[in-house]
Amino acid sequence: MTPQLSSVATLLLLGSFLAPVSSSEIPPQAQLIDQRAFNVLPATQPPAEFNAKSLFVPPGSTGDSLAQKPFHVYDKEFLKIIGETPTLTRIAHSPKDPLYHEAVVWSKGTDEVFFVQNAGAKNASTGLEKSAIIQKISLAEAAAVSDKSDAVGLVNVPVVHSSPQVINPNGATNYRGQIIFAGEGQGDNVPPALWVMNPKDPFNTTVILNNYFGRQFNSLNDLAIHPKNKDIYFTDTIYGYVQDFRPAPGLQDQVYRFNPETGAVTIVADGFDHPNGFTFSPDGKHAYVADTGIDSGFFGLNFTRAASVYRFDVKDDGTLENRKTFAFVHSGAPDGIHCDSEGNVYAGCGDGVHVWNPSGKLIGKIYVGSGTANFNFAGQGRMVICAETDLYYATLAADGSYVDSEM
Repeated sequence: MTPQLSSVATLLLLGSFLAPVSSSEIPPQAQLIDQRAFNVLPATQPPAEFNAKSLFVPPGSTGDSLAQKPFHVYDKEFLKIIGETPTLTRIAHSPKDPLYHEAVVWSKGTDEVFFVQNAGAKNASTGLEKSAIIQKISLAEAAAVSDKSDAVGLVNVPVVHSSPQVINPNGATNYRGQIIFAGEGQGDNVPPALWVMNPKDPFNTTVILNNYFGRQFNSLNDLAIHPKNKDIYFTDTIYGYVQDFRPAPGLQDQVYRFNPETGAVTIVADGFDHPNGFTFSPDGKHAYVADTGIDSGFFGLNFTRAASVYRFDVKDDGTLENRKTFAFVHSGAPDGIHCDSEGNVYAGCGDGVHVWNPSGKLIGKIYVGSGTANFNFAGQGRMVICAETDLYYATLAADGSYVDSEM
């Protein structure tokens, strides 16, 4: 009869059997994060000391070691996403002003990526007295320095002078060969609006929606184009108010649908704390909404509120139903959200970009060690990440889910 294995030997054998990926499979810029190593910790801190603002450092790791190999593999599925030689390069830095915040969008025609400054941030002095700005980079310039970990100063980051100026832009996406921005508005008399901008000089703009039956929106946040019906879906929330540049809200926080051909504006979902990022699966069958209810701006944080991604089924008529909780974020809250061409879901969170497979399992992270409001793919194997005071360029194997919204 075979002698009974000791408990230690049993655990070692079980661990080797269950291990999702071996260290030999890990690319140079990646590292395996074994969740079993922290299922049971020798000590845990109370919520007042360790919460969603805290950066979790797994046992055996340090803050430096997490940053040195920024592609964190939680499951072997992530290896297909990052490929054999992923890279992460910091290409711009701002000491305090959060210049690299939101609206990350790839202009396919110019092969540039546009993004915007944080509206309402105290270190930006934007919001009520002056609008947040739009900036851009050339992807060719970013690719030229992708062999470096830090290339600050080597990539030009010009300001885009839209005309008329998009007021406090936040989310953005491609739209009929142009870029459509969700503008948050400014004060009582500059309402939130959807702005369409030509990505080429002179960057002329047109407002295509600025009210709901005469009522101002609260503070438009993010938007996406459905890949089949080509309608514009967008979120409206209270961040302009809680960052002191919009009046008290006059509508509940909701998700809207806009058909530019008929002019019809309808509500497709409500019941959120603060609906934020929005995207569709590549086939258009699912919609994902990031809820940042945990964060109420200058009113502070409430750790019992949502830091969640919700998934909806999209019916053939374009309406949303069957809301389910897709993911709850352990670090910060999910802000910008996008899918790759295989339907994996990515969101900007408190320590970088988190990646889930279509079932909602966390399979990996692109770790930057700080809050990441938004990011986006720029075609095959390229990504730009906005982390407030830092801007990153990443290369990986995944392809973004690009929607050509030409009618």
